[in-house]
Amino acid sequence: MSASTEGNARAAGYTPHPYVGGRTAALRALAAWRMRWPGAPRVIVLTGNPGSGRSRLLTGFLMMCDPEYRKQLPIDDLDPATVPPDLPAPAVPSAAGRTAAQVLWLLADHFELAAGRTEDVFAELAARDEPVTIVVPDVDQAGPVRAAEEATRVVREVLTPLAATETVQLLADVPRELATELVGALPASQVQVIDLDAPEWADPKGLVLHAETALDAGSGAAELPYTTDPAARRALAEALAARAAGSRLTVQLAVQSLLMQPEGFDPADASQLPTSVGEALDLHARRLGADPQTLRLMLAPLAFAEGDGLPVQLLGTLANAVAGRDMSQDLADGMLLAAPFIQPVEPSSEDDEGGTGEDGTGEDAEAGAGAGRTLLRLMHPALAEEIRSGLPDVRDTQTRIAMALLEEVPQQDWAQADPYIRDHLAAHTLEAGLLPQLLTDPGLFAHADPVTLRAAIEAVPLEQLGAPARTYLRTAPLLTRSQASATLRAAFLESAFVEDGLAPYAEALHTRGFRLPWRTLWSVPLAGVRAVTTGSVAAAGEDVTAVSRSVAALLVPEGTPGSRTLPAAADGAVAPQDGTGAADGTAAGEDAGAVNGDGAAAAGGRTALLLHDLRAPEYVDADPSQVVQPSEEDRAAAPLGFSRGADYLRVWARADRRMVAALVSDSPVTDADLSPDGVLVVATERGVTARQILVAAPPAAPSVPAQRTGTTDADASHGLEGDHS
Repeated sequence: MSASTEGNARAAGYTPHPYVGGRTAALRALAAWRMRWPGAPRVIVLTGNPGSGRSRLLTGFLMMCDPEYRKQLPIDDLDPATVPPDLPAPAVPSAAGRTAAQVLWLLADHFELAAGRTEDVFAELAARDEPVTIVVPDVDQAGPVRAAEEATRVVREVLTPLAATETVQLLADVPRELATELVGALPASQVQVIDLDAPEWADPKGLVLHAETALDAGSGAAELPYTTDPAARRALAEALAARAAGSRLTVQLAVQSLLMQPEGFDPADASQLPTSVGEALDLHARRLGADPQTLRLMLAPLAFAEGDGLPVQLLGTLANAVAGRDMSQDLADGMLLAAPFIQPVEPSSEDDEGGTGEDGTGEDAEAGAGAGRTLLRLMHPALAEEIRSGLPDVRDTQTRIAMALLEEVPQQDWAQADPYIRDHLAAHTLEAGLLPQLLTDPGLFAHADPVTLRAAIEAVPLEQLGAPARTYLRTAPLLTRSQASATLRAAFLESAFVEDGLAPYAEALHTRGFRLPWRTLWSVPLAGVRAVTTGSVAAAGEDVTAVSRSVAALLVPEGTPGSRTLPAAADGAVAPQDGTGAADGTAAGEDAGAVNGDGAAAAGGRTALLLHDLRAPEYVDADPSQVVQPSEEDRAAAPLGFSRGADYLRVWARADRRMVAALVSDSPVTDADLSPDGVLVVATERGVTARQILVAAPPAAPSVPAQRTGTTDADASHGLEGDHS
């Protein structure tokens, strides 16, 4: 198969693909791959220069692979060799904006795999009886942070293992610099490279057709001599294609430019036809009597934009920062100048999320912050690369942008910041080399999108990160796994800071306007805790009936420093009394048994008791036999109860079953107890942590009917007990 098949297809009278408009040779190769034609490769790597039309080709091919969409195509009129068989649609986990891990777990979800680790995904796919077909587009756009180079991780951590799995039939759209690495990991007989800029895959006639279709007045173009006269339109299309050196993007930008502003364009003057993306920018500016550098400065903020695009209200601020001067008049006068290169986009649903979260409060400080925004982005990533490459110092430009964004945060209150600033400031500071200096504000940690912030922080060498950033990095998998709201993220981070000895950062989160469900009192990195219970013990030398000290009794392996071996008569005195695993917060018999002598033997060794002050970060030196637990009546009268699963807990008000706190752990929970006055002690494989549950007092009953305003606790989300794998 080669480019010569293009002419053969047209000679046979076949209709070009209505979306692709050519690329017969490539479509034939892809169709043979899909039908597993004898001799066809198991893996195809699609590559080419930016703007070569890889995404368009892949989209057109996937249209024919989708059983429903192909019904809308003139399948019978197309070259039969370009049409894949009518099979179930392949898995298509797009890499655009996603991390390598997200792409992999999209696949796991699609195939309903039971994998718990990344390596299990490949093992389960390899064990399948029937081959699976996977198409991975837009690898060049992978990752939520541009400077983190996530595309490399997608190739190494996802595509290379998939390609090595014999039961996987893989098609991936990969940038040329990474295509060589992917192909080099495979036997030559199993892989084929389709480089759309290579002579055997080039499609010059298809490029002419692409330009001719775009110029057609019947397709919406203005009525001009070269849009209405077929001969003139064909001549101009041929001239555009000849100058564009195979770049679909260069042709597209040239056509958009002359159709939006046809004045001053002479189709007979070849010097007005661009040979590259950069020349398309500059020719357009000159034809409109503008300075090409001014146009590039206007577009520069969009060339650095992260995520879905830049909010329109930030364009002027960042243009001023990049240019180092006031660009307001240039922007006001230059929208026609910039229009061919910009497209508006709707913010994704994630940007507008807010309101009720899984925090037991029904409130979120950032609720609705992104609603109603208009985002702008450049027409193509290759435009961004062209503009960035023309700047004298990209790092300095990113520094200017980062400083300008930081100044737009009202009173440095991240709850009031534009979602773009909150979620993407870290990406800008990463490329500016300033990210470690930014990672000191716990408010930003709580409000920023954890997927984006985690990707940015992971791109920094660990030794350059301060202690708060390392705590965040440790906690980030929990934040993303639980899909927690900003309030719950703040609560998880508050505990993590206490666990890591960063109490001032934990305390700061209580001053940032969050209604946190708890205050973490203390945490000890004590491994091997078998069970916990709350109680009280008399102070040394006092009678047990005197005022006593609240404690947490921790059942630990014998020999743990500070612990005391349990007297046989006292074994039952320290059994936990409130729900570990019970749905209603009542005692679980097997857990009580784990604390007495029989349970110690079952656990694989003798145990001892370690007493810790319930409210202060210090151990208590006291006789274990003097520990007194709350009575059943005390617990039943307590305002709060709790229930738990393998790695989560819920605390709820007994009076109305309203959830007041939800906790997800990043390691398995071994035991937990809740004191009558609301101190939750949780033991995990990492250690033991005590949290005072914060429950706001119910409002006084109004003397007259009051109109409801805002959100109440009764509207809280009722559970995190779903799948947390």
